[in-house]
Amino acid sequence: MVTRRELLAGAGAVVVAGGAGLKPLPAKAAQHKTVVLASMGPVTGNWDPTSHTTLGQLKFEKFVFNHLTRCEMREGKSEELIPDLATSWKLIDTHTLEFKLRDGVKFHDGKEFGAEDVKATMEYASNPARPASALYPGRVDVEVVDNLTVRLKTEKHGYPAFAFWFISSFLPILSAKDIADPALLQKRPNGTNAFKYAGTQGDRNSLEANDEFYGGRPKIDRIIYAYVPDANTRVLGLLNGEYHIAERLEPEQYASLSSNPKVTTHKALTTENKYLHFRCNKPPFNDARLRRAVCHAIDRDQILSLMGEAATPSNCYISPTKFGFTDIPDYPKFDPGACQKLLAEAGFPKGKGLPQLEYITSIGFYPKTKEYGELITAMLAEQGLDVRLTVLEPAAWEQAIYRRADGQGQGHMCDVGWMTGSPEPDLVLRPNWQSSAALITGINDREIDAVLDKERAATNPEERRRIFKNETFPTLANKVPSFSLFSAVTFHGAAKNLTGAYYFPNGPIDLSKADLS
Repeated sequence: MVTRRELLAGAGAVVVAGGAGLKPLPAKAAQHKTVVLASMGPVTGNWDPTSHTTLGQLKFEKFVFNHLTRCEMREGKSEELIPDLATSWKLIDTHTLEFKLRDGVKFHDGKEFGAEDVKATMEYASNPARPASALYPGRVDVEVVDNLTVRLKTEKHGYPAFAFWFISSFLPILSAKDIADPALLQKRPNGTNAFKYAGTQGDRNSLEANDEFYGGRPKIDRIIYAYVPDANTRVLGLLNGEYHIAERLEPEQYASLSSNPKVTTHKALTTENKYLHFRCNKPPFNDARLRRAVCHAIDRDQILSLMGEAATPSNCYISPTKFGFTDIPDYPKFDPGACQKLLAEAGFPKGKGLPQLEYITSIGFYPKTKEYGELITAMLAEQGLDVRLTVLEPAAWEQAIYRRADGQGQGHMCDVGWMTGSPEPDLVLRPNWQSSAALITGINDREIDAVLDKERAATNPEERRRIFKNETFPTLANKVPSFSLFSAVTFHGAAKNLTGAYYFPNGPIDLSKADLS
């Protein structure tokens, strides 16, 4: 059987004209500017943005869809919102947030954008039946004031409208026409952004410039979004000219490329923390004592030393780029004595009687996951825990980490980050640790739910920061449904002749103002 990696490695230079499912370029294709992006993450094939929470597809969709606001999360201005599909916004009262919308915007299929699209999107995507509803603070009703004015209403659902303030820069706006036809919505992405979907050929998805983009037609004519799961293959392709952008470099690759005159490099603290997630809804990690025992067995200083520039220390459940970040004073620390005490209290002295524990991680998606996975496995073995490390390529790993329809998930522990394009912390907290979602952990804990609901119910930023610091984060650190290992730093390499690209700290790349010289 020919593997996906072998197909990609043998593909050579990208040829898409006339390929199945892709629109051919015009006759003067040589004069057109095509950027090939080597991505570490696959797309799902279901183009409804509410059908998933996968990072690779979220990054692809960023080329296609706009949001009500835009947040570039620049250092020192991580909470600054600027207009996108909305030109202004204000709180009318505790449960009402009003947006004035941009006039003259069209979807890629030619439909005019307006208030009906915001209403249809928000009410559809916030429905708990949609997988991505975990990214919403809750259900929401949308009042259409006029074609260019909407009001988000949350009173009926029991939380303040301020919860949408930051998240407005992350939620993609769909066409009401598409939402009315689910088969069409799943078939192709149809947004309002600078690039529109052209087709799919194997593991490569093609985008072309949107001539009617409200910000002006891009100088780049085509983007090829190629799934390349191996980091070495991404770098070699960048160096030989096959790719213009290689994402998720290893730190050693970044250091090497930084001195290479053929490429430019980019480094940034991300919105992502890396976690060791526990399967909290099945033995043995339905017992918080065992979860804490594992945390006390892990020396995070050794992991940080291994990661080098790719990680920064953090004693919190969110990245420093997020609203409300604060170090947790009693965050679990490396303490073999405390580990052994908790194992004994739980009835497993020195780990005796525990089953073999499966620890799932990836290779090629994040830097050094296999290496620090082996390190953590060895640390746990020192405390008497029998752990089997399962290393998967990104596509198989994404299938393994999420809970199945029966509520269970593979293995006992998973290495997963959580990267979102907004300063809003609930984009991380609620999908991972609120009982109605808990997409990976399966945690079902009333105390955690209560402190998450309490911070969401805060009516002003200062009150919310206080709840995070004094209640939400300490409760999570005590219950440890997941162990936050570090905050992630990401690296990109790009062709020297590619200018004007903007790298969001959650992974997507804005090429609307980019050019190839």
